[in-house]
Amino acid sequence: MKAIIIEKFGGPESLVIQEVPTPEPRQGEVVIRIKAFGINHAEMHMRKGEWAEWVPISGIECVGEVASCPGGEFEEGTPVASLMGGLGRTISGSYAEFTRAKVLNVVPLGPAAAQLRWDQLAAIPESYATAWTCLFRNLEIRAGQQLLIRGGTSAFGRSAINLAVNAGVHVTSTTRSENRIAQLKNLGAEDVLIEGPNLSMRAPKKFDAILELIGNSTVLDSLKIVHRGGRVCLAGWLGGLAPIPEFNPLLQMASGVHLSFFGSFVFGSPEFPLSDVPLQEIVTMVARKQFNADPWRVFDFEEIREAHRLMEANEAHGKMVVTVS
Repeated sequence: MKAIIIEKFGGPESLVIQEVPTPEPRQGEVVIRIKAFGINHAEMHMRKGEWAEWVPISGIECVGEVASCPGGEFEEGTPVASLMGGLGRTISGSYAEFTRAKVLNVVPLGPAAAQLRWDQLAAIPESYATAWTCLFRNLEIRAGQQLLIRGGTSAFGRSAINLAVNAGVHVTSTTRSENRIAQLKNLGAEDVLIEGPNLSMRAPKKFDAILELIGNSTVLDSLKIVHRGGRVCLAGWLGGLAPIPEFNPLLQMASGVHLSFFGSFVFGSPEFPLSDVPLQEIVTMVARKQFNADPWRVFDFEEIREAHRLMEANEAHGKMVVTVS
């Protein structure tokens, strides 16, 4: 089969297409014939050698059809999504024509999937599963509450806006560019703030919850913008992977504020089963056009370097997807 290989650590040019053996079926795993896969920031960091775990075939998510399933959990030909479970980190990932994923990290897309193209389906798994878990598990957001999403123009942020607005939440988002304010308001954000240092000094109000996607550089500031009993969930690193230089809860956390973390690499574990995420319901919402989850741009398999170039240059305006012929 054809696969995209990290030939060496470096820029987009370090990704090369090679012929490699097609994965053989194993008990407890599913071989998936990949139709499309989403592009994620984690894969950029893996390509550059900045991630603790990586394998030559990157890619943490995909959609496609079951090619084989020795355990019988899925019938051959079933449309499925797979994400995490070591994909691209400890086992060969989705930048290929086939992948072999753990059964616990594979879910059927459901009947509504037939109404969508593969590139539309590929924009859903990682972004929406992670956004849903952050919003409705970590943040326990409810209709009528005030939510701030820091980093709303990212694919993750846009997914969270769609889900939150659909649930009746009042959403404020941040962006670094005034040119993207209209895009965020079109998604349903009621207000948009320009992202930057010390946002807490400029924010017009405090919030019930904050989804923090900028990362370590802004999370301490976010703790200052929630009410007593408010929640902050750290789940993204758009601002880079550098650690917080110094964190003293005694001095830097307000009393009664809750801080949590979510990393999607736990999907498929006993505490975070992928079945907990209503992925089929989300696919149905997209098919019914309850919100627009279309990818920002779709690339051919051979255009992987251009996709990575745009991601690294922060020029993407939403989810990027690669189709596999």
